Amino acid sequence: MTARDDLLEGRTSLGIEFGSTRIKACLIGSDATEVLATGSFSWENRLEDGLWTYAIDEVWQGLQAAFADLVADAHDRYGVKPATFGAIGISAMMHGYLAFDEAGDLLVPFRTWRNTNTGVAAAELTELLGVNIPLRWSIAHLHQAVTDAEAHVPQLDFVTTLAGYVHWKLTGERVLGVGDASGMFPIDSATGDYDSRMIAAYDERAADRLPAPVTNLLPAVLSAGAAAGTLTAEGAALLDPTGALQHGIPLCPPEGDAGTGMVATNSVAPRTGNVSAGTSIFAMVVLEHPLAEVHHELDLVTTPAGDAVAMVHCNNGASELAAWAGLFTRFSAAAGQPLDDDAVFDTLFREALEGEADAGGLIAYNHLAGEPIAGLTEGRPLFVRTSDSAFTLANFMRAQLYGVFGTLALGMQVLAAEGVGLDRMFAHGGMFRTAGVAQRFLAGALNAPVAVGELASEGGAWGIAVLASYLAHAQDTDLGTFLDESVFASASLSTADPDPADVAGFTTYLDRYRAGLAIEAAATENL
Repeated sequence: MTARDDLLEGRTSLGIEFGSTRIKACLIGSDATEVLATGSFSWENRLEDGLWTYAIDEVWQGLQAAFADLVADAHDRYGVKPATFGAIGISAMMHGYLAFDEAGDLLVPFRTWRNTNTGVAAAELTELLGVNIPLRWSIAHLHQAVTDAEAHVPQLDFVTTLAGYVHWKLTGERVLGVGDASGMFPIDSATGDYDSRMIAAYDERAADRLPAPVTNLLPAVLSAGAAAGTLTAEGAALLDPTGALQHGIPLCPPEGDAGTGMVATNSVAPRTGNVSAGTSIFAMVVLEHPLAEVHHELDLVTTPAGDAVAMVHCNNGASELAAWAGLFTRFSAAAGQPLDDDAVFDTLFREALEGEADAGGLIAYNHLAGEPIAGLTEGRPLFVRTSDSAFTLANFMRAQLYGVFGTLALGMQVLAAEGVGLDRMFAHGGMFRTAGVAQRFLAGALNAPVAVGELASEGGAWGIAVLASYLAHAQDTDLGTFLDESVFASASLSTADPDPADVAGFTTYLDRYRAGLAIEAAATENL
């Protein structure tokens, strides 16, 4: 059995993930570890009327472009343009607010996870429900609209996430994977559905201000492996306007990027976790027992199978690091010795290894947007040093890499104080492609072993393709066993143990970072 046979006979699984800067498509064969083809489309959020959004038309433009790119890649590699698949999965950035009326029309522009205008609603809901409701959660966006008596609220018929929206249009099914749903409204892991006590409390609070009970507005919740509909003829035309794609293909429950990150790093068992670094950065740790207290730094979400997870989510990830790398890319070109982006990143990252363990007293804040964990409603990227700091390129780059992990480390310290055990942390995202640098520094920041896998470069798009392939195995095995035995059994992992010098150095850096947050706050007020 060859990859070409898989393509011709539809023994494949297609995963498409809407990330914050790229829409990625990934096709795997009957061997889930084998990536047969990929495709992508670049896009960016934009600030309109004070809110971060993406144009809905660009959702479909990007989906079609990424799919066409994947089909072309399959044809280039194997001489086959796939017209059907064994299964399809859709995933996307979690949270946010997509609201529709009874006719299926969008009522207000898509409000993404990045918005921080929901402070009043999030605080009220946290007090009402007794769990932390972050600013970016869908229920916070909904309740803020209710609180503000926005004109569209009486017309509400359906509220969903980006993954749920795309899945709905492809299949006609208003459903959501439990991991993504857990970023809309709290989930009861015992039932795998929205927490009934909290639903009742919210319905009582919003009864005279919503047109229907909240469960009538939210997607139905499904766990990994559940049937979530099939690709309709209309959906096939949306995905592939050429008309070559067949309809009737089964889809797995749509998931969020946190859930696909857990799958892509085999982090669905207790005492395992993962870090995903992109435009945002977040850590997920699967819990052995409930947390003792409510913490604003921690979200309680679930794995795609419905098990409880503590999530440390930071709005700002590697974007500021990439901006600095772009500066050096331009410098190389201006100097007449141009380097491509990968070469610049590799050079700068390796230079960071020569830096002092505490980055020589330099501090980098990556806050392009507000950061709730750090107490910031707006962001101002800053690079700060004192007159006696050791201002070298090596220390500068180490400070920039440490800065990506700064706010994350503040949240992880809260988990550590709760006594949450962590045997291993998997990392994925583009910044981990340079071997032994960001991975090593993250191990020092978390004081825990950090593993990077050979499959992690495809990230969440591969993870949702694996969840799609799990549809055919769900009757016979649970998700964790499927991943252990059918996907990761032969995977090559590189594990970095924390270096005591890095741990001590990052601790010193984080103390300065925490103290300097007052500078960040002053910048947002005065710049």
